[in-house]
Amino acid sequence: MHPMSKKEQQPEEVLQEEQTTQAPGTEAAEEAANPLLEELEALKKEQADQEDRFLRLAAEYDNYRRRSQKEKESAWADSKAETAAAFLPVYDNLERALKQDTADEAYKKGVEMTMAQLKEVLSKLGIEEIPALGEPFDPNLHNAVMHVEDEDAGENTIVEVFQAGFRNGEKVIRFSMVKVAN
Repeated sequence: MHPMSKKEQQPEEVLQEEQTTQAPGTEAAEEAANPLLEELEALKKEQADQEDRFLRLAAEYDNYRRRSQKEKESAWADSKAETAAAFLPVYDNLERALKQDTADEAYKKGVEMTMAQLKEVLSKLGIEEIPALGEPFDPNLHNAVMHVEDEDAGENTIVEVFQAGFRNGEKVIRFSMVKVAN
């Protein structure tokens, strides 16, 4: 082999130096890119977490709004039922007064008008009388206080109503007090 001259060795060394300097420069670019990529990924993850928190908060608020609306409606229905229950003794007394014989027709007419007005007010509030006389006995609506054997009446049929029952929709305000046959 023949010895290389200085001029021939110089370009190889320069090339090696350039490659060495390029390699650290490329690594520096990659290192600079990696933190940016890492930061981008971290920001994407943070944005996804924030979006998830937002969606959960929106769902919680929606549930709260629905629950508040139901509670408001329930409170209104409960207050109507309590108010109607407070007037039921008046209804009972007017009903008893109507069953009494009287010679004073004006008095009788006044009691009838008062009873009609009370029924109208209850109806406007959504309070209705529970049908009982002649109906089959239903423990969810009626309170049986007497039992009688009657061949003319059907099985578990209500033959007499002692006290009218009332309900507001499906909610029973007062059970009907009844006598049941057979």
